[in-house]
Amino acid sequence: MYPNPLKEKIRSGNLVLGTLLPAFTPHVAGVVIDIQPDFMWIDTEHSPYGTEVLDVIPVMARSKGVAPMIRVAWNDPALIKKAYDVGAVAVMVPQVDSAEEAALAVQYAKYPPEGERGLTPSWTRVAGEDFNHVIKTANEETVVVLQVESQKAFDNLEEIANVPGVDILFVGPLDLSASVGTISDTKSKDVQEILREVPRLLKRSKVVPGTTCPEAADALEKVAWGYRYVNVGHALAAGAQLVRTALETVRAGS
Repeated sequence: MYPNPLKEKIRSGNLVLGTLLPAFTPHVAGVVIDIQPDFMWIDTEHSPYGTEVLDVIPVMARSKGVAPMIRVAWNDPALIKKAYDVGAVAVMVPQVDSAEEAALAVQYAKYPPEGERGLTPSWTRVAGEDFNHVIKTANEETVVVLQVESQKAFDNLEEIANVPGVDILFVGPLDLSASVGTISDTKSKDVQEILREVPRLLKRSKVVPGTTCPEAADALEKVAWGYRYVNVGHALAAGAQLVRTALETVRAGS
């Protein structure tokens, strides 16, 4: 369970694939975990919930070798600390536009001497892991994911990537579309040009490019462009579409 192999997969250049957790319940989490993604994206930015509702879900994921990645609502030390303390292997910080903001995120994510995060990883009690061992080695496992969601962030990409402790720069196509003036059109030329350019610019660094894709065809394209950390859809949307198709087929044939 500890350490989770996510950081080693990233450092080795392996393709790392994840999917979204559509509802914060152990039963739904169990279904998603059994799919065996490399990481499970738990979004507390746009959902009406915070880490307090997650309970044992991150530990469930860890127990099956799946890395819980929690997206916090903002680059805030309290939110980042709570996400790691409940069991996140990776924390995703949205809307990071500069090297200064990136440095703060790393500072909030790491224990001293690399950062200033307070020491009490509560998930270890649930998981049965050695509390003191985890504290002493957590910085080696911790993954810091920063979102590139604006033209400003893209303009500062190389400076952000040079900040020590940043593991992944994750392009958010939807917010990026708003920033470049094509709001909600993630397939626009401006958005796609930035998506193409990010992996090329990051080749000079050890930082891994990441993004999110609604379906496999889109993900395969982004992998061909150089993305190595990719979220692929989520089970609820995919399942709903399958059921819709099944209902339409039965209705048409009856």
